[in-house]
Amino acid sequence: MPVSRPESLGARVIAHVDMDCFYVQVEQRKQPHLSGQPTAVVQYNSWKGGGLIAVSYEARKYGVKRSMRGDEAKQVCPQIQLVKVPVSRGKADLCIYRNAGSEVVSILSRKGRCERASIDEVYLDLTDASEAMLAETPPESVEIIDEEALKSHILGLNEDGSNLKENVREWLRRSEADHRDKLLACGALIVAELRMQVLKETEFTCSAGIAHNKMLAKLASGMNKPAQQTVVPFVSVKGLLEPLPIKKMKQLGGKLGSSLQIDLGVNTVGELLQFSEEKLQERYGINTGTWLWNVARGICGEEVEGRLLPKSHGSGKTFPGPRALKTIASVEHWLNELCEELSERLHSDLDQNKRIARTLTLHARAFKFSDTDSHKKFPSKSCPLRYGATKIQEDALNLFQAGLREYLGSHRIKTQGSQHNGWGITGLSVSASKIVAIPSDTCEAMQSADDKDPNCSFSNQAQDVQEISALSSPGFQSTSSYSELHEADVRKENLFGTSTLGQNGPRRDTWDYKIDEIDPSVVNELPPEIQEELRYLVRPQKRANIPKRGSSIAHYFLPTKNS
Repeated sequence: MPVSRPESLGARVIAHVDMDCFYVQVEQRKQPHLSGQPTAVVQYNSWKGGGLIAVSYEARKYGVKRSMRGDEAKQVCPQIQLVKVPVSRGKADLCIYRNAGSEVVSILSRKGRCERASIDEVYLDLTDASEAMLAETPPESVEIIDEEALKSHILGLNEDGSNLKENVREWLRRSEADHRDKLLACGALIVAELRMQVLKETEFTCSAGIAHNKMLAKLASGMNKPAQQTVVPFVSVKGLLEPLPIKKMKQLGGKLGSSLQIDLGVNTVGELLQFSEEKLQERYGINTGTWLWNVARGICGEEVEGRLLPKSHGSGKTFPGPRALKTIASVEHWLNELCEELSERLHSDLDQNKRIARTLTLHARAFKFSDTDSHKKFPSKSCPLRYGATKIQEDALNLFQAGLREYLGSHRIKTQGSQHNGWGITGLSVSASKIVAIPSDTCEAMQSADDKDPNCSFSNQAQDVQEISALSSPGFQSTSSYSELHEADVRKENLFGTSTLGQNGPRRDTWDYKIDEIDPSVVNELPPEIQEELRYLVRPQKRANIPKRGSSIAHYFLPTKNS
């Protein structure tokens, strides 16, 4: 449920910049002959021409919509150019679009605190830049205003007639305006300049909303597209929100919005004004009730986070209808593909940004063929993230199986790939989160180790560094899936004392040994695979083949329940 945040006392200038048909623009830059042509980017799945995920404005004029598939789009617009999304590992590869988005972010961040909200949208806090402009060169003293700024749409300003640009010029240069509107005028000039710089350096156009908070800026950015900007003065907030359908508001498109419609009869934001804050708190709780009361009045205290890099990395794929996954083997295949992509992105993040992720999470959408509990969702599962594609794949599969056991309850899970299980998976994704910066010397050690082991994303040395970081991180909450996945590893660590000083914990005793003091007869009584691992542990310079999971010293010496 959404949580209310108090709005800051001082006036702010927040912009939301939204790229115009971004996937299409990226493809048009790559293939210049597509520029100005009706174009759509389609999914790699070729069924009925592929699903449209981005449609150019030239194609929209012919009635082409994103809800169509390629074949239908060609019927509506025979000359349309259909470009398929790049494919890697049997799924869409969005790297080209992510990289293009990074180009835009690097330009927009020159003027203020920048928060990358998605591949193609960014929030900017331009308060300081606007205050500086107002102090040094206020708009009222500027004789020549850039043409792009004069094309701004000012909500509440009469846009009828032929003197629209002149009306905008007068609004921007008003000497009698209050401080808040003067700051907005400065913000409009800054955003217009940034948008022109983006066009010059990347060939991409973008639209923007300029307001006093993130909520209003987001609503305004989509009002006039493409390649335009909209300003929301304080006096125009009520007129913007009152007729707006409640489902159009961020965080009100789901259950909360449906509850407002069904339980309170609220269909527009304006209708929400009739309810007191106390009434909304009584119905939805203190935090959400206050948030709803604020939303109806255009109040939003959410800050622009200074974040140019993503908070998480993820890889996912859907399996609709008959393509649903119905066996453990098929799930394992796609988990391997998704985890390979995730591992590559984590490796790239470490290379470029010196960051490391701590948590691996698995999400899935599922159904049962004879489902008496249809509302039950497949539970998400998390565990500490171990670097290396193979380790991520292993942990992701264990997370899936733990989630499936919980989802099915007492039903038996069949493991053979050819057997019918009575369940299906329509969506699967893995993500890495809790990303933090790491010391440069640690990163160098990890990269050096990686270079020595080309068959794994990171070597054992790198893994030791990362596991210590994950296990000793402040406030880390272990999950049941973590216990299932790493219980043996932890017991082994306790047995041989291989851990080091944690961030918040005491140092544990290290296992000291002398090879000459180890009785060979004791070693010879152990199972062969345990003998092999023990020799590897006492003589690490002679690396042996590590036995498969389940046949290790840790398992051999597991404590009994009564010990």
